[in-house]
Amino acid sequence: MKSICLCFKVHQPIRLRLYRFFEMGNSDYYYDDYTNEMILRRVAESCYLPANKIILDLINKYQGSFRIAFSISGTAIDQFKIYAPDVIESFRKLAATGCVEFLAETYSHSLSALKDENEFRRQVDSHATVIETLFGKRPTVFANTEFIYSDEIGAQVAGMGYKATLTNEPTPFLKWKCPNYLYKNAINPALMVLLKNERLSDDIAFRFSNSAWSGWPLTAAKYVSWLNKIPEEEKIVNLFMDYETFGEHQKLGSGIFKFLGSLPSEVLHNSDFQFMTPSEVAQHHQPVAAIDVPRPISCADQERDLTAWLGNELQQEAFEKLYVLSGMIGKCNDPALLKDWQYLQTSDHLYYMSTKYFSDGDVHAYFNPYDSPYMAFMNYMNVLNDFSIRLNREMSGKGKVQAINRPNNLTRSKLIEHYN
Repeated sequence: MKSICLCFKVHQPIRLRLYRFFEMGNSDYYYDDYTNEMILRRVAESCYLPANKIILDLINKYQGSFRIAFSISGTAIDQFKIYAPDVIESFRKLAATGCVEFLAETYSHSLSALKDENEFRRQVDSHATVIETLFGKRPTVFANTEFIYSDEIGAQVAGMGYKATLTNEPTPFLKWKCPNYLYKNAINPALMVLLKNERLSDDIAFRFSNSAWSGWPLTAAKYVSWLNKIPEEEKIVNLFMDYETFGEHQKLGSGIFKFLGSLPSEVLHNSDFQFMTPSEVAQHHQPVAAIDVPRPISCADQERDLTAWLGNELQQEAFEKLYVLSGMIGKCNDPALLKDWQYLQTSDHLYYMSTKYFSDGDVHAYFNPYDSPYMAFMNYMNVLNDFSIRLNREMSGKGKVQAINRPNNLTRSKLIEHYN
């Protein structure tokens, strides 16, 4: 039995408005509602709604043989509720088929797994509850933010009761291993680990419309011919990608929807593969070995490490000063503060501060609403400082108050020198 596992990531950050220094202590609304609504409705019309319709039609056509999974961030769900309830309804229709699995993740697409185990657990539990409420079933498989994974993180996920997790192909640690097998966590072998087949996933997600690519134009028949060349002993192909691949990153005119609509037929009729959800892969296949990942990996940029979010002083300072506040948050009962805390943890805020202009600059520029990493940093820190002021006020009668400082003079002077 050979399995192909299709899992799509759905994420939209809640973007911050331009928040100026003089507003600190005077204004506590941080979000760019106009941009958030505009982008969400655009992507809903270009991707989520048409792709969901195609997938629903395919599920009905193949009577349960076409099976897929989604990982939808809590920040995306919150915005769907406000700006695009029709998208939630379309996902509910998919859930009702019994052929679609919804995964757990951190609610705000955060980096909490790297810093605060209690916050990590709280966010995962909160997200799983929302998924269960919307789609009727509590997740048993976990996908961390940007597939960030290490042995230790995997053990934490196993401790939460999850049966499997998804991560990227850990190239530095694979050695003899291949992504087309099922593995288990090196610390807690109860957790199954599914590895993304990076080449075959990125052929669709990144190279599909590149006319200079040797595989262009990519058809479903050609793609399945590649699947058929995989050695017989390699039983699993995990294709993990952003759902926005369909219609947003790869535009309608590229033929991406035709490819999606044709793929199930080619797989089911012209290969030995069958579609499985991640939990089905973990249940029906046996792990071949433990996968050793001693330090965190991700699916971001060429390095596949954490430098997309924590690679420079700006990002590290913002990250540290955010989680300085986690102790007080545990004693906070104010719903507005707790919601802001959740949204301020979204990893995109740190991604916007990246200075990786050379190897991965185009990718960072595509997703970045700021003119420079410095502007992203200063805007975020203004918001974070105001949030700290509000949290201090809330906590003033509840014990020790924790201060958060403005950007230190060393970092500030370096920034000014670099950008002038």
